[in-house]
Amino acid sequence: MTESGTVRMLLSHNFDLPEGVFPTLNREEFTRVFAGGLSQYPEIKCRQLNHGHWMVEVLFSTDAFSPPQVGEFCGQSLVDKRMSQGKIDDSFPDILILAGLKKTPPLTSDAEALQPGEWGVDVVETQSAESFLMAMGWEEKTAGKSIEDVFKVERRKG
Repeated sequence: MTESGTVRMLLSHNFDLPEGVFPTLNREEFTRVFAGGLSQYPEIKCRQLNHGHWMVEVLFSTDAFSPPQVGEFCGQSLVDKRMSQGKIDDSFPDILILAGLKKTPPLTSDAEALQPGEWGVDVVETQSAESFLMAMGWEEKTAGKSIEDVFKVERRKG
């Protein structure tokens, strides 16, 4: 955490869609999705990162929002972006926001890396949320953990 009551959430992108269904978002486009989508909430700040894994930093106050609420806003921002691209049919992706609170020491001294007490969020676009979650072992990895440690937002087609 940066200041008292301020939460830092770092977003990465896992694009698991067949080629040509939707365009891949580069770092700048990915940042714009969230900077634009979250701009309706003045208490939330976004910026692009230049880290190998983490692409976007989201800062917000726990006085205004809980981490799962911000996760919902992030999911809706990506849904809105993909809907604006026109293909609202069976090819529309399932979108997952998979978040975990870092509790271990950082692996690097890079200031843009995830630090203890911060949320690491994998923003996933996939054809099947169910298959993706099963393949990564989500249930096993999160068993026994509370909403204070992990959360998942799902936006499934249909």
